[in-house]
Amino acid sequence: MPRLSEVIAALENLWPAERAESWDAVGTVVGEPGQDVGRVLFAVDPVQDVVDEAVKLGADLLVTHHPLYLRGTTTVAATTFKGRVVHTLIKNDIALHVAHTNADTADPGVSDALAGALGLRVVRPLVPDPSDPEGRRGLGRICELDHPLTVREFAARAAERLPATAQGIRVAGDPDAVVRTVAVSGGSGDSLFDQVRAAGVDAFLTADLRHHPASEFIADRSRDPLALLDAAHWATEWPWCELAAAQLDEISDRRGWGLRVHVSRTVTDPWTAHAASVTTDHLGAPN
Repeated sequence: MPRLSEVIAALENLWPAERAESWDAVGTVVGEPGQDVGRVLFAVDPVQDVVDEAVKLGADLLVTHHPLYLRGTTTVAATTFKGRVVHTLIKNDIALHVAHTNADTADPGVSDALAGALGLRVVRPLVPDPSDPEGRRGLGRICELDHPLTVREFAARAAERLPATAQGIRVAGDPDAVVRTVAVSGGSGDSLFDQVRAAGVDAFLTADLRHHPASEFIADRSRDPLALLDAAHWATEWPWCELAAAQLDEISDRRGWGLRVHVSRTVTDPWTAHAASVTTDHLGAPN
């Protein structure tokens, strides 16, 4: 059975902390380097429901994509929800390790896993990492479909293949336009609109698209239509958990560690219900 320090070294090799953005908070948050690790759980969010799942599972290490403390803190008091997470982890000898933007840009990374879930062939990064001479690392991915689909059909594919959420998939653009090439980016992606325009793709699938940036983007593309597909943040990043678990499984097998690696199925998307609008005329009155 490996020690935590050995497992963390393997994870840092996959997602080096120095490749994280300067504002990010990655690495080991809780854990004793000398403790034994036999069972590992991967999840998107380090929230109490996931930590309780780790306790029930008997996990020794929880690896999450999102940081627990992104902007720092002055307390880990159990009267706060993040403090309760820390107390639960320590009381149950569970370590917590975070791979965030260093996993976003990895090869393979978060957007590779998203593309794989959607049945897309990755061509290249959307925003290449200039430090990678092979041009494989970077933020987002430019992809090709196995065969052309309409925007409506591609949205239906995304809704079917990504984890189910109350939001589902929102679409901006012509639902009947043909899609052959797609840019994808797990998590919030409306900061990448300039790169998406330059890529010349038919559609962009990401999460957390805001009204004004999306509206202006669609207006700018009126002569050269490009569809936007907005999925739930959690749903676009959850496929990475399966990819990351498989990577650690392979390392464990190669080194003879015998780790038992699991992926959390706990839905941590914050939205729990969706009410569709009734059909209305242009003034908002029911037809």
